[in-house]
Amino acid sequence: MLAGSIRTGSFNARLAALAAKEIARVEAEVTRISLHDFPLPLYDGDLESRSGPPENAVKLKRMFCAHQAVFIATPEYNASLPPILKNAVDWISRASERGEKPLSVFMRRAFALGSASPLNFGGFRALMALRQVLEIGCGALVIPEQIAVPHAAEAFDAMGNLRDSELAAGLQALARRLIAVAEQVGQA
Repeated sequence: MLAGSIRTGSFNARLAALAAKEIARVEAEVTRISLHDFPLPLYDGDLESRSGPPENAVKLKRMFCAHQAVFIATPEYNASLPPILKNAVDWISRASERGEKPLSVFMRRAFALGSASPLNFGGFRALMALRQVLEIGCGALVIPEQIAVPHAAEAFDAMGNLRDSELAAGLQALARRLIAVAEQVGQA
């Protein structure tokens, strides 16, 4: 579980926490991480040439590699994904270690996407942008199911659950589908 926001009170951190709970209900092991714990410089090819990928990029890549499935909750910034998330994906994509093929971190695992936004579309445009980066740019398998939570300031109850029963059912279905696809990919 990863939220593409480090803001205190982030709606997407709340969505990632709720997705973690739903995936745990399917009896899958869940690891939640915060980009706050993995600070990275802006991607810079010259820096990479001089020093290689930063240690935190390698740690994030290893976290991804240790799991069969990854759920990313992204906020929407100007109809796209936030720079902190895009920067993390860029560095992870460059963090190949000895003998690894480029972008192998994105292979043989399933990805699912979600977004929570105070706007009407629920971050849908950020979901499209992130899907493009992961699928086209990185070659990742992103399941078609996704969740976009509009009016996020009012979307969660005091327990952190979604108030809207259709959205809650959609998140449950997404969690089940992510685990099912991850199991299929892991067996292939």
